[in-house]
Parts: sequence; C-alpha cells; structure tokens
Amino acid sequence: MSTPSKRPSSQASSDASTPSRRTRSSQQLVVPETPQRSTGTPSKNGTPGTPRGTPQTPGTPRRSPRTPGGLAPGASPARTMASSPVGTDIDMSSPLNYGTPSSLSTPRSNLRGAMTPARQRADLKSGQHGRSVPAPTPTRRVDDAGAEVPSSEPQLVVWGTDVAIAECRDKFIKFIQRFVEPTAVTNEPLYEQKLEEINTLEEPFLDVDCEHIKAFDAKLHRQLVCYPQEVVPAFDAAVNELFFERYPAAVLEHQIQVRPYNAPQRHMRDLNPEDIDQLVTLSGMVIRTSSIVPEMREAYFRCAVCGAAASAELERGRVPEPAHCSHCNTAHSYTLIHNRSHFSDKQLVKLQESPDDMPAGRTPATVSVLAHGALVEAVAAGERVSVTGVFRAAPATVHPRKATLKALHRTHVDALHYRKVHSDRLLETEEGKEHRFPPERIEMFKALAAQPDCYERLARAIAPSIYENLDIKKGCLLQLLGGTKKNFNAAGRTHFRSEINILLCGDPGTSKSQLLRWVHGLVPRAQYTSGRGSSAVGLTAYVTKDPDTRQLVLQTGALVLADNGICCIDEFDKMNDSTRSVLHEVMEQQTLSIAKAGIICQLNARTSILAAANPAESQWNKNKTIVENVQLPHTLMSRFDLIFLVLDPQDEVFDRRLASHLVSLYYKDFTNSQEGDDNIEMSLMRDYIAFAKEHVQPTLSETAQQRLIDAYVDMRRVGSGRGQISAYPRQLESLIRLAEAHARLRLSPVVEILDVDEATRLHREALKQSATDPASGRIDVGILTTGLGAAARRRRAELVTALKQLIQPYSKPHTITHSKLLQEINANSQVTVSREQLDEALRDLQDEGKVTIVSHTHMRLC
Repeated sequence: MSTPSKRPSSQASSDASTPSRRTRSSQQLVVPETPQRSTGTPSKNGTPGTPRGTPQTPGTPRRSPRTPGGLAPGASPARTMASSPVGTDIDMSSPLNYGTPSSLSTPRSNLRGAMTPARQRADLKSGQHGRSVPAPTPTRRVDDAGAEVPSSEPQLVVWGTDVAIAECRDKFIKFIQRFVEPTAVTNEPLYEQKLEEINTLEEPFLDVDCEHIKAFDAKLHRQLVCYPQEVVPAFDAAVNELFFERYPAAVLEHQIQVRPYNAPQRHMRDLNPEDIDQLVTLSGMVIRTSSIVPEMREAYFRCAVCGAAASAELERGRVPEPAHCSHCNTAHSYTLIHNRSHFSDKQLVKLQESPDDMPAGRTPATVSVLAHGALVEAVAAGERVSVTGVFRAAPATVHPRKATLKALHRTHVDALHYRKVHSDRLLETEEGKEHRFPPERIEMFKALAAQPDCYERLARAIAPSIYENLDIKKGCLLQLLGGTKKNFNAAGRTHFRSEINILLCGDPGTSKSQLLRWVHGLVPRAQYTSGRGSSAVGLTAYVTKDPDTRQLVLQTGALVLADNGICCIDEFDKMNDSTRSVLHEVMEQQTLSIAKAGIICQLNARTSILAAANPAESQWNKNKTIVENVQLPHTLMSRFDLIFLVLDPQDEVFDRRLASHLVSLYYKDFTNSQEGDDNIEMSLMRDYIAFAKEHVQPTLSETAQQRLIDAYVDMRRVGSGRGQISAYPRQLESLIRLAEAHARLRLSPVVEILDVDEATRLHREALKQSATDPASGRIDVGILTTGLGAAARRRRAELVTALKQLIQPYSKPHTITHSKLLQEINANSQVTVSREQLDEALRDLQDEGKVTIVSHTHMRLC
C-alpha cells in the first residue's frame, strides 16, 4: 500500500457530522428489496440506511446491513488490507462512484487515465454514505437528442425525491457539449474550451456558472441548488467520463472536481433552517483565517501482536478503532500509524457582512466558512469575497464523553468556490497571479495611454462629483497606481516603500471625506475608519480567544487588513497620541511589530495612508503653520509624501460656480452633464489602473536619475542662504515614487524626464500650500520635520539668549515665578512674548541644565 501524502494540495475536508436530510417532496418513496444492492437498516431518527457506493469485487464479502450505531452486527468497523480488489460489477449511477472512470474500471473508460488517482470530496461529505435509493418505478432518461424518454432500467434517486442521479449526469454532459455563451463571438461550447484548458494547464478543477445551468435547464439548476451533496458528485462523474474519453492519455493530479459558483445570493441575516444542505452564495469581507488543520479521513491501524493491518474510514466525525484483531483475535491490540493514514486540509474562515448590506443601527453579522483542499489559503484577511458553498448545521454535544446532543445546532458553510473580483472595485492583484484581459481590451488601454491628455482625463474621472481640486485628484490617482516595489534584501540593503501617503487638511465642508469615501469604494483591499472611533489595537492587532479552539489568537486591525491596499482615515486630527503613535512604523517601514500575551511577531502593513484632518480652530488660520493649525506631531507629518490644503477661498466668482455645480447634481444626470464627450467610463479606468499596476514596473533611466538629482539640489539651494530647509532626503524619495507612478500611468517601462517634471511640479504645489512659513512667505520643509520655520527658530533662539541674560544676576539656587519673567521680558523687548513662547524657551534652558522647572508657575536656577 502506498503511503499517502499528509497534505495533498487539493484534498478537501469537512465538518464532523451531517444533519439528516429533510424530505422536500410530499411523495414518500418505498424502498423495495433488490438482490443487487443492500439498502441498509433504518436509523433511530427514521432516516433509511443508505447503500455503500463502493463496488463489490471478487474476494471481498458483501457488507451486512448496518445497525443504528453505524456498524455491522458482530463486525469490526475496520477493513483489512489483505486482499487486492479488482473492479468488476460497477454501478456508475451511484453519486459516490464518481470521478475518473479508469479508477473505477468502468466499461466505458477501460484503462484511460489510469495514472489519475481518485479522491474523495470532503466539502460534499463524499466520504460518507450517499443518501440515494433505487427507484421503485421506471424513471425517465435523456436520449442522445436531449429529450426525456421512459427508462425501464432501475436507477438511483435522491432519497425522498424523484431526482434521478443518472439523469442529472446525462443532462450535465449535454450541458457541457452544447452550452454556448450568448455573448461569445464564436459558436464553440464554452465548457468544452475549459476542458481543453484543463488538459493544457493540468489543473483538475472546472468552475461552472450556475446561471449558465439555469439558462440551459432550469430543472437541473433547481436540483443542483436543493441537493448539491448528491448532484455535484454526479457532475464530477460526468465531466471525468467526458474528459478522459477525449483525452485518454491525460494525467492529472487527481480527478476533475466541479466547483459551482454564482448560486442564488443570500444575505447572512436571511439564512434559516430552510437553507440547510442547500447551495448558497454569500458575500462579505474576510476578517480572520485560521491555521491549516489536518483532518484524518482514513486511519491505518497495525496489530502490535501479529502485525496485521486494518483501515477505518471517518464515520460521523469519528474514526472507529477496531476492538479485536481480525487475524489473532487479540483485544485492543491495534496501534494507529500516522504516516500511513490519509489526511486532508481544513481551514476556518470568518466572513463578515459588508457595510453596504448592513441594516441601519445593527452590528455586522458573521458566518463561519470551512475551506477544504485547494481552497485552503486561497483568501486572506481583508479581502472581499463571494463564497459559494453548502450551508450546514452541526449538532453540539452536551459533554465530550456523552452522546447527548444539544437542541441548538452550529451552522457553517462548506466552501466550494471563492470569487474575489468585485464589479465596482479595482481588480485585486496577487503575487504570482495575473488577471487575463482580452486582447481588444489591452489595445484599448494602449490607445488611451497614447493620448496626450490621458493624465488629465483620468484625473478628472476621480470623484467626478467633486468640483475642481484637480491637483488633489492627480495625487490620489498616482496613489492608486503607486511606485515600483523594490526589494534589496539579497544585496544587504534595506527595504524601500513604494506606497504613497497623502494628507488632506483644510476647512470643514470642502469634500475631503467624500474623496476618501470614493477612493475606499474603488480599492478592493481598502479600510475606512475615523480618528475618533479608532484605537491603537483597532488599527494594529489585538489578542483574543478563538471560540472553537479556545487558544489565544491575533485578530488583525484596519492597517493589516488593508495590506497592499489603502487605509482611509477621516478626522485624523481627532486621534489621540497613543493611536497615532502606531502609524510611525507603518508609514515608513511598512510593518507592525506586535508583542502581546506571548505572541511576538511582525505583521506586514504595506498600505497607503489617505488621511483627512480639520484645523483645531474649525477655521484655517493663515497666520499659523500647518503643524499649529492641525496640531499633529511633525514626526508623523514628515512621513506624508503629499500634503494638500483644501481651503474655502471665499470668492464670489468661485462661490457662484461651485453653487451652480452642486445644484446641477440634484436635477440633472451628472454622467450626462459633464462638458465634452471625453469622459472615461468607470469600468475602463478601473481596468486600466489594474492593468498598469500588474504589468508595468518602471525603472529609472539615466536622464531621469540626473533630473531627480538636479531637482533635489535645487530644492536644497533655495533656502540655504536664509537658513531655511526646503528639502530632506524623504522629499527625494517621494519624488521617485511619484515619478514611477506617473510612468506607470503612461504604461511606460522607463521613467523619463517628463515623469520627473510632473512629480516635481505636483510636489512643489503641495509644499506651497502646506510648508509655507507664514512669517516669511517662503517654503520651509522644516515646518513639517521640526514643527518650526526658520523665523520661528530664530526668534526662539533670541528669546533663550535674552532669558540667560535676565537670570544671570540672580544667585543660585533662586526660585522665580513665570509671570515675573514674562513681565520683565516684555518690558525689555520690542516684540511681545507670549506665555507659550516663554514655556518653550524655559524647556530649552532646562535641557541645557541652566534652570529646573518646578511647576507650571515657578522655576529654579541651577
């Protein structure tokens, strides 16, 4: 016997137990006694026993009917590994005998695909007994022409219904052979092309749109939605039979598995007992994913006395250990051999309701999703996904050692398919995966990039309902594109961030929050939060107990969920200092270091920050610096690449034009009221940005490098003569990121001089607004880095010198009040000194060791 892999790449798993199938039809089928197959013994709850789907072979005795406990009377649940069965009497109508026909040795497949192994689907509970019985009356079958004709052959049907398994399989074969997409240019069947892709790419998964099945056969669609546990395996049998007839020499990792998607959409709050065991589609955001859990599907035992081997399959969530050895009859002599047992992967995913679907005044609902096999690690926290799967209800035991069950059941969804693309958002890019655009769409991208006004048109398409502010929209456009990702760890150099951070400051009511909302609605991995309602742990991560394992786990916050996306923070000035302090590491190093409750780790937070802040006095004071207006730490403000001021100009002409624009939004269709016909559609801009981010990685040319150096030196030279600092190395890095984003916008693989010129212009316009010294009227980046301009620093140094001369006559130690010092300073000075300026000068003297500040009103000479 070959040793199975402990972690097969696409092996699925399932939950412990399956609720009994309720009867969906008023017609109750009577199970006749047939000599071919045993129908089993009814269980305690009235559910008839189900036949084993395993074919009978010579040398292997038929199993006796199962008792209510699930075991044959007087027999061990394990089966010995002595004989080597040879498939002979195969009943392919059973939904459990599906997959590659060669593995089941069917007459039609013969020896085709003999190298493709069979694999059970734990997401459909295929390892358990199927709930199908022989039909007591003749059923109908589908002929070669697609019409239903009476059939005298006995067929298996889903218990409690007249749904014939073989009929579903035949209809699905016709669907694959005949369905043509209505919008297709050619008249070739869509899913036959997908079978050809499976043969080429060797990926044994067939994604089927349920809406296509509904358009082809509404009855088959209803059967798929109501009975996915029985119908999907029949689809698997059909597609494998068809595939290996066409490609007999194909070798796949395992049999082809059908993964339906786009099933009837249900809201999380609307799920009820009627949906149990039905196919549903849920949409939401992934908030947490567990680690991979190996689940045993088949146990391998070995007798410690005689060495005989036996295996036992998973039964109702438990592996029954043989009580006696079948060879030496020794009691309790079997030992579990882990490396010979079969395991499958399972992962718990927490799905949270999206804010758009949430009723007013309600907290978001969550649903547990179990991912199996290839779907494990397919999604990450922060992604918005659409999950198609089977809604399950599992009973919980009152006590682990008692068989008594609780009346309340825990529900979850066994995932069959993930879909992460949202129609209203950018296509999400993943490392190692590419989005495939049609050739005609790519030609449209190149034609748009070749136009000279491409940059202006794309910028105007950003939040078109917001009036003017074109430079701010250009900055947001470059932020959506981002710079080129660089990793020089192999060369021993540090990591350089490619994300662009933008801060919007200004008067209230200037559409700052609307711009943040628009960007949040466009980016797939975007998080929106407010400064007043955010905490430090809410932005980073916090430790909580897992409700299932009761172990301490790390629940990630908004910054980690927005990894490779944008985090929009409104009311940035309302954050407390402890909350803002966590942003320092994120905005420069792109990581979050956590050390809580014994969990020490470093999380990736490669996110762009788009923040909006209001002035502390509700109205912007032009006589104060931006640090004094917003009251943000200068160490944090220096990490923003672009800082824009959004002010109310209070001009009559501007007010009239703005009012006309706002009024037009209420009585006109805004999409048709724009000037000109050169507006870019939202879908085109969305695909264009996604294509540019994925396929264009611009690098600096020699001329662009020299232009960047000259621009940085010129910025430094402007304020050097007056003692002002007009640029720091961070400003140079910002210019590089902006130039790379502009080159990516043009779909150019090389950063050229025009990209550097636009980056320099946009950066200078932002500095004119945010880093202008109100005392001198000149740009001084020192305001952003130190909080003070050159004139303020000079006045502060003069005040410190005057204080030293004033306290020199006093003996040491001597206590002086602050009010007395302020009175004497103002008496000897031509410029009035405020109390805040005096306190800052006294702190400088205390740092020099000249004085000691005793209280807010007294200080002592040293």
